[in-house]
Amino acid sequence: MHYEKRSKLKKRLPARVKNPLEQPLEPNTTWSIDFVSDMLECGRKFRVLNIIDDSDRVAVAQEVSMSFPSKRVIRTLEKVIWLKGKPSDIRCDNGPEFISKDFQEWCKGNDIRLLFTQPGCPTQNSYIERFNGSYRRAVLDAYIFRTLEDVKQKTCEWNDYYNYERPHESLGNKTPMEFSKRVSDKGTDVVARLCEDSPIPPSRQGCTSVLRTALTGCRTGL
Repeated sequence: MHYEKRSKLKKRLPARVKNPLEQPLEPNTTWSIDFVSDMLECGRKFRVLNIIDDSDRVAVAQEVSMSFPSKRVIRTLEKVIWLKGKPSDIRCDNGPEFISKDFQEWCKGNDIRLLFTQPGCPTQNSYIERFNGSYRRAVLDAYIFRTLEDVKQKTCEWNDYYNYERPHESLGNKTPMEFSKRVSDKGTDVVARLCEDSPIPPSRQGCTSVLRTALTGCRTGL
């Protein structure tokens, strides 16, 4: 007796709107996230989740793992947000991890807007695509990895080099961390001038110093 195999229906994506790719003025406004894949010497595949801040190109995180279901992506983002603060938007493609119900509900619950690129248009996420290319040429294509720990070690070393030593033409030939610090210092100066220009009664000077500290912390993303 012959039975026809039922074909798996492809999940239909909602219409995606083209979101303009703009460099935000403040850190933690928009993060771009994406995956790159490679394999160990033994043939086992692994993936790297790359996360950068669009405002200063800082590599916020690079997580290495054999697999990346949506819940693993969520755990990684929660860890990064705990250390660096929460972005307003996340720009990503239409990969299964990002269009999953768990990930979309997590973003909605944390007031994070998802900016999906249109299918077949990787240039709409050019910041992370360029970062992926630099990482692949400097690390994945440059070494033969025997273990996942080797990948993590080389990735961590390159992440430090990228953030602290590698200048970017788009950032005025500054490193991402130098550019980020300059933006933060400008914010701190603005807050200080606002505090200095306003007459403060002696009874409220303590409260104002606390406010200045809070505002400075927000500007620096702490």
